[in-house]
Amino acid sequence: MRDSFVPFKEANLSIASSPVLYGLAVYTVFSLNWNETDGKLYAFRLLDHYNRLVNSAKIMGFDSFEKKWPYEKFEKTMLELVRKNKIQEDALVRVSVFIDAVIAGTKITGLPVSLSAFVYPLGKILDPKGINVCVSSWRHNPDDSVPNRAKVNGAYVSNCLMKNEALQNGYDDAIALDHSGHVTEGTVANLFLARNGKLITPSVSSDILEGITRNSIIAIAKDLGIEIEERQVDRTELYIADEAFICGSSARIVPILSIDKRPVGNGNDRAGKNGAGKKNSFVSDIAEKYLAAQKGTSREYKEWRTEVK
Repeated sequence: MRDSFVPFKEANLSIASSPVLYGLAVYTVFSLNWNETDGKLYAFRLLDHYNRLVNSAKIMGFDSFEKKWPYEKFEKTMLELVRKNKIQEDALVRVSVFIDAVIAGTKITGLPVSLSAFVYPLGKILDPKGINVCVSSWRHNPDDSVPNRAKVNGAYVSNCLMKNEALQNGYDDAIALDHSGHVTEGTVANLFLARNGKLITPSVSSDILEGITRNSIIAIAKDLGIEIEERQVDRTELYIADEAFICGSSARIVPILSIDKRPVGNGNDRAGKNGAGKKNSFVSDIAEKYLAAQKGTSREYKEWRTEVK
């Protein structure tokens, strides 16, 4: 917190600060993955998370962040944070860049910017064996209103409304539509569906977050010889998909069993081992390779892992 390591309880902001009053902060969450066999811990795609944080800061006009925090300093600090917490399990690190000012009004330019980061257990935000979702009545933020390409803290108010609506109606999560009625993503994760032997995901111009897990899945799918389509997706395509799943650093890969009470493919079959989906499916094959890439149990995708020594 502000260039110092402090106990979690002491890492606080004023109730009159810009992040508290206006949500003026951007963030990323990267995973820590414990390889029990080798006794090693890996941070997943750390450079990519840093680059997205830089881009989010640029979009929001937090102009001093990149100069103040070059990647070498960022990596060194994150790895030291993890070592200080003596992590030997799967976990997550949430990093925030925020306007560090106690000032009335919605100003951004010229105000000081600080960084904070903390480690927390991975947990299970969604059942890895599969979830039941609805299409939310709340619409996704358009890019020309609150940019989804930047992970802006304040932007997640709409996601919270979607999630709350879903839970109140007996679902596990929600899928958001944009203002043209096209599919975007879940409340905290990107979306994929399979149709006719192809893997489909909304394009990056569909008001979605440019997810790092999403990017990883596309790379893995291509290596598996799976044809990928990044394009606009209609709501009705959700109802006739052979498979569907969501993905993110916190959620990992979670199969969708039903959408608006319509079973997805063979949606009544819960996922197999490790919540990887039914056997011989896109989701199970991709999830297996993704987990191996995170934990370093295969030699593939070595460039995605940073060992915490």
